[in-house]
Amino acid sequence: MKTILILVDSVNRRFLNCYGAQEAAITPNLDRLAARSTIFDNHYCGSSPCMPARRDIMTGRLNFLERPWGGIEAFDHTVQSILEDHGVFSCMITDHYHYLETGGENYLHHFSAWRMERGQENDLYYHHPGPSGFIPPEAAPAPRFTIPTPYAQSRSHFHDSGDYPTPRTFTDAAGWLEENREADNFLLWVEGFDPHEPFDVPRKYLDLYGDTYTGPEILWPRYTTTEQYTPEEVAHLRRRYKALLTMTDDYLGRLLDVLDRYDMWEDTQVIFTTDHGYMLGEHGYFAKNYMPDYNETYHIPLLFHRPGQRESARVSGLTQNIDLFPTLLETYGIPLSVCRNPIHGRSLFPLLRGETDHTRDAILFGQFGKTVSMTDGKYTYFRRAVRPDNQPLNVYASMPSTLLQYYGYESIDPEEYSHITLGHLRWTPFPVYKIPADCIDWHNESQTFRERNAFVPGNMLFDNQADYAQEHPIHDENLESRYAAMLRRLMEQHDAPDEQFERLGL
Repeated sequence: MKTILILVDSVNRRFLNCYGAQEAAITPNLDRLAARSTIFDNHYCGSSPCMPARRDIMTGRLNFLERPWGGIEAFDHTVQSILEDHGVFSCMITDHYHYLETGGENYLHHFSAWRMERGQENDLYYHHPGPSGFIPPEAAPAPRFTIPTPYAQSRSHFHDSGDYPTPRTFTDAAGWLEENREADNFLLWVEGFDPHEPFDVPRKYLDLYGDTYTGPEILWPRYTTTEQYTPEEVAHLRRRYKALLTMTDDYLGRLLDVLDRYDMWEDTQVIFTTDHGYMLGEHGYFAKNYMPDYNETYHIPLLFHRPGQRESARVSGLTQNIDLFPTLLETYGIPLSVCRNPIHGRSLFPLLRGETDHTRDAILFGQFGKTVSMTDGKYTYFRRAVRPDNQPLNVYASMPSTLLQYYGYESIDPEEYSHITLGHLRWTPFPVYKIPADCIDWHNESQTFRERNAFVPGNMLFDNQADYAQEHPIHDENLESRYAAMLRRLMEQHDAPDEQFERLGL
């Protein structure tokens, strides 16, 4: 069996034709993939943002209740390492440079082979000294129109669309597939960083959307409310996002062309998804992380082509990113019993084969130290911390790193080191650092967890059918009590540390 897993960052399903977009991006290649795929209508991210979502996929477990952004842990058993142990070759081709940063350790090295296209976002690949020595990567705080120094240096090397990192990623993946088309038992894992910010594209893609904006160059929305931008700037950023999604689709088509050229659709499984969505003005927010767990960021696309499939189909049952782990194992006939750890995911194949219309009654999702949320498809419930200081809360990690730093001098006062102890998670005997969250100053306002999330005014309950846009919270004590009890059961099933129940008043 051949499998191609296509994971692109920050894709918002509300811009995709196959999800009935009212403001559709131009994506003819995703449309042709959807035409021969099963479309999952109720697929969700589990842990957010980027690296937590990838750890979910690779381990089959939700991790956001235990730690934030970080590397693959010493006790994790990844799907790619299990595949290799059973004779399945795995190759990642990506421009998602976070894999090369502190906080992204060990993801790449579980693959049989990997390639990295450099120069995306704040990647320091093209960073060079100035006339008098070191150029700081970015002045802080950054004005809303600033392009950070590393990306300004990188983009000076991009002369046409094919020079940008995500187009290079798909071009490289198409070449790899053509070269290895006669091989079998492989997983080609293709990751494009776009349409993650910066929304930087050649003019020809913006012209497709009739963009007439003439203000200062603005391609990198800050993690802030839309009050910081004019309505014209917000509309321009939305067009830039769609233009970047179109460029990504354009080069995705080169990979699909190889499948067409050699009729590989007959013996190749193709999966397309994202890590999380992205806010582009909805509810007055840009980006992700700091706002409630709205559908725009957690309700994500999943397309699944089975070998020989020629027509589109749809699945309405609740599914989640952690389900890709057991699905890939089943693809290659590997029993779940080989995994060292208990997993939370459930294979998608019973849904794909029409054996059942659902594999779970509800799902759990969120971001470490923020709101913990769940949906059963009928209602969605966000539960926030009961105390303003967001305590009690601990980070559990054998790999004490996070985005761009270690849990050390950069983020913890040495006087607080004595509060760090060794502990255990309930599902693995491996000892881990237990770091009280109130000791940690991450210096990242969008992901901080030292205090309760100021952007969530309270617990929030929404009717999915009557109010999919989640604009009208329901105030019903009996209904909330029912969903709070359901949330508690889901947290128990997903091995939540004890203090998480206390933090949420459960």
